[in-house]
Formats: sequence, structure tokens, C-alpha cells
Amino acid sequence: MALIPVPVQLHQKGPQTLGISWSDGVESEYAVRDLRLNCRCAHCVDEWTAEKRLDPATVPMDVRPKKIEPVGRYAIRFVWSDGHDTGIYTFDLLRKLANSN
Repeated sequence: MALIPVPVQLHQKGPQTLGISWSDGVESEYAVRDLRLNCRCAHCVDEWTAEKRLDPATVPMDVRPKKIEPVGRYAIRFVWSDGHDTGIYTFDLLRKLANSN
């Protein structure tokens, strides 16, 4: 079983860009608003149908993380400037989001 890479450093790359350095040497960049729009919590995505419930028009263009916290050894939780704080971004999800940009 292959180990999932873990973040070793999170850093601000610019006003709206977050960078993650991974344990396998990969460097990823994320537009912070795109991260917010990809929240997978029950408020943002229907738990039964997986349909997105979050209206992008309700997320400010300048949304940013106010706080970033680890969740166990598998995820990161963001506290967003728009008040949202219930989403957990697994390391696997973050890697997929980096590859989709």
C-alpha cells in the first residue's frame, strides 16, 4: 500500500494563492477561492446526491483563509473569511484539486 503524501509546509504564494510543499517533493498551488468553492461539507454538497449546493455567487471574490488547522494526520480545515469553517480537505482531495488546475 502506497503512503499518501502529506503537507510539510503551507505558504502564501500571493494575495489569492496558497502553496503546499508535499512530503514527496511535489509543490502545489491553489487559488484560494477555488479551494473554498470545492468544500465538500454537508452545507456545500448534498450528502445523498453529491450535488453541489454552494452558490458560487455567494462566495466573495476576495475570500481567504483566516486560519488553517490540521485534522488528524489526513486533512486540513480552513476557517474562511466568509465565516465558513465546517469543510475538511483531505490530503487526497488537495492533491486531486492541484492536478485539476
